[in-house]
Amino acid sequence: MKNINKILFSFLFVFAFMAADSSAFAQTNADLSATRKRAIDSLALEKVKDLSRYISIIGNKSTQYSEAMRVIDRTMELFSDGAEMGVSSINSKAVRYFKVRKYFDRLMALNYDQVEIDWFNIDYISDLERQPDGRYVGVITVFQRFTGKSADGLVQYSDVTKKDITVYVERKKTIIAGREIGFWDVMLGDVRVSETKRN
Repeated sequence: MKNINKILFSFLFVFAFMAADSSAFAQTNADLSATRKRAIDSLALEKVKDLSRYISIIGNKSTQYSEAMRVIDRTMELFSDGAEMGVSSINSKAVRYFKVRKYFDRLMALNYDQVEIDWFNIDYISDLERQPDGRYVGVITVFQRFTGKSADGLVQYSDVTKKDITVYVERKKTIIAGREIGFWDVMLGDVRVSETKRN
């Protein structure tokens, strides 16, 4: 609950910050100011960190089914429609891609007694760039350490995967107290595998 409150607070802070300068939203073709871009960068990185925490909870075999379903629903809110997640293995050069919810179903069904998933070195590798449709697109890279263990704690499989997460930033509108407010929203897109190696 504490983490959820923290996330909601950070979102509302960024939302209020960006909504304060309403004149900027009237300029459809205007580039992001440096201050606004930093706020959006912060929100994008926070959403990726949220995804990291959610994946760890969903993959953990000790997580109750009802809790895992609740976390999956919350995780789906981070993604744009049609987003896919890459799955790889050190035993194969092939990378398979699944729709996000299908990926989580497969994650929960992994045939290990214990699963540990840790994300680290989360950072931008491609800065936000404005697209012809007015959206901004960037790429955030993460490294995922995956470990599958038997009931007695013996490691059965382990790898480290470098993943590239597409980030979409677009202008949206909402109604608050009868007033139309513009804001920038961040959504996650495809999660592509760029490298997988032994841990």
